[in-house]
Order: sequence, then structure tokens, then C-alpha cells
Amino acid sequence: MRALATLIGILAPVTAFAAGGRVDDSGIFVWVFLGFCALIVVAQVVPAVLLMFGMAKGVVSVVKEEMATAKK
Repeated sequence: MRALATLIGILAPVTAFAAGGRVDDSGIFVWVFLGFCALIVVAQVVPAVLLMFGMAKGVVSVVKEEMATAKK
């Protein structure tokens, strides 16, 4: 595991420097498209997170209810 962390620590800056020399000629339409894609991703993630929190809340309430009935 430590070797993997060392390897990632070495490769991350190397790839950043390799990409740094590139000239970005992306127009406004490319950035608008990427922003639209990001909005779609966020629109999908928010309901999924809310669903997970709701499921966790439901499971906790069921477990609490079962523990309360088991103590009686």
C-alpha cells in the first residue's frame, strides 16, 4: 500500500507538468457544453444523495423501534 501511495505521489506531479505545456484553444461552445454536462451530473447526484440519506434514516428508525420493543 505504501508503494502504491509513493507511486501515485510521484506520477501526479509528472502528469501535471506534462499537461501544463499544452495550449488550450477551446472556444466558448466547448465550455458551455462542459458546463451543461456538469449540470446534468449534479442533477443526477443530488436526488441520489437524498435517497441514500432517506434510506439510512429509515433503517435507523426501524432498528430503534425494534430495540425499543425488545427491551419491553
